[in-house]
Amino acid sequence: MEERYRLMINGGVLSPGELKYICEAAEGLGLDAISFGSRQDIIFPEKIDEAKFNQFDKIKFVKPKRDGVENIASSYVSAEILSSTSWLTSDKYLYILEQFKYKPKLRINVTDPKQKLVPLFTGNVNFIASEHEDYWYLYLRLPGWKKTIMYPALIFSWDMDKIEMAIEAILIEEPEDVETVFELVSDAVDTNNRTVDKPLDVPFYPFPYYEGMNRIGTDRYWLGLYWRNNRYDLAFLKAMCDLCSENKIGKISITPWKSFIVKGIPEKNRLQWEKLLGKYGINVRHSMLEMNWHVPVNDAEALNLKKYLVTNFDQNDISTYGLTFGITSYDSDTYNFTSIVIEKNRQPQNIGDFIIRDTYNLLYAKNFDPNTRQYIMHVQDVDKVELPGLLMELSKLYFEQLGNETEGETEQDIKKELSEEDVYQCSDCLTVYSEVYGDVTQDVLPNTPFENLPDTYTCSLCEAPKSSFKKKVLIRQA
Repeated sequence: MEERYRLMINGGVLSPGELKYICEAAEGLGLDAISFGSRQDIIFPEKIDEAKFNQFDKIKFVKPKRDGVENIASSYVSAEILSSTSWLTSDKYLYILEQFKYKPKLRINVTDPKQKLVPLFTGNVNFIASEHEDYWYLYLRLPGWKKTIMYPALIFSWDMDKIEMAIEAILIEEPEDVETVFELVSDAVDTNNRTVDKPLDVPFYPFPYYEGMNRIGTDRYWLGLYWRNNRYDLAFLKAMCDLCSENKIGKISITPWKSFIVKGIPEKNRLQWEKLLGKYGINVRHSMLEMNWHVPVNDAEALNLKKYLVTNFDQNDISTYGLTFGITSYDSDTYNFTSIVIEKNRQPQNIGDFIIRDTYNLLYAKNFDPNTRQYIMHVQDVDKVELPGLLMELSKLYFEQLGNETEGETEQDIKKELSEEDVYQCSDCLTVYSEVYGDVTQDVLPNTPFENLPDTYTCSLCEAPKSSFKKKVLIRQA
């Protein structure tokens, strides 16, 4: 399958003027629609005339695999409309994304752990907001790594681009572990890192409904739009961009689910938007059964499989609220980020005139939460006709476990997942020193007992003396 041209949309955020220009360029290239990708980028779904590219000097056309360029994904789209970390506002996202003025070679995610719409760990470099204002956890899964590993320091908001560029620069060294990466990056750039004082907490929320007109506060709305065929009509998009400008709406947000969201629609202008949707016959009442799917772009076989499965769900009146589904294959290099994964197997070598039918594996995330990054094999090598029944079986299992993630575990099992740790907390600013993480801001290695710190040690945040730290017992979940 030939790779299609894409436009990298920084953080999945663009202005109505930018989107309208892209639509006009697509028309000039002979298209009547554009598509969205799972990295919040824009895809030209058909072949386009490369000789005309120089007519659109504001656009950089890329093929990611050929050009080695990746898009930055972000959860800007969820700000103000979903649960969020208090300090991570829409403006903060934009300031941070503005740092990345170059075209990264690695996949970068900039996300809030309290929202559910944008996956946290699907990048090579994953910045995840901490409770400390302007500090981020960093989780790495560099090319060739089998697991996603936490970087041993919190990253300052205004160091994120420097650190990512330093990581790209050291790839030539082929670092095999996060400790090596940390040492090489620390040697290469000066940063305002902060010590990791507690593990990342990712709360569980069912996957949200993201379509239709929804209220924000008392006098504004947000609108989510989804096309089941991922072909967004250019005439409608241009008219919508004009209405955004008229309503003084500054940004449009692409989701990883091949849809987009417009935030900040004034209540007094809601009727204008309803009339626009009606004029173009836009449906904003799609079933939850079909919206929450990750299907490869321009893959007719995967799309047909999705339609087959959704039809079976609908006929059997099955609820899938809160679940997400992904279709992938044995040779895909994309990280899974859905609750349930349908994986197509490699076909055995054909012998003679026998017709060999495709077979599939079904996997589901631990607790049906893809952010656990742990997938459990449910069945292997099953025929397509068996998939609907097995998926319904998994859907029922999800609702049985919902809200009772530890159901079926013994009290002893639960206790095993909890551990006590002695930590030391600054009496002045409540910063915690954990032996597990050490203090990278002062070159204190992990697993360094507090007693072994020099008397000159001071709090990494407020510089209070070592004597200000008091011993505490911290209970953690493994």
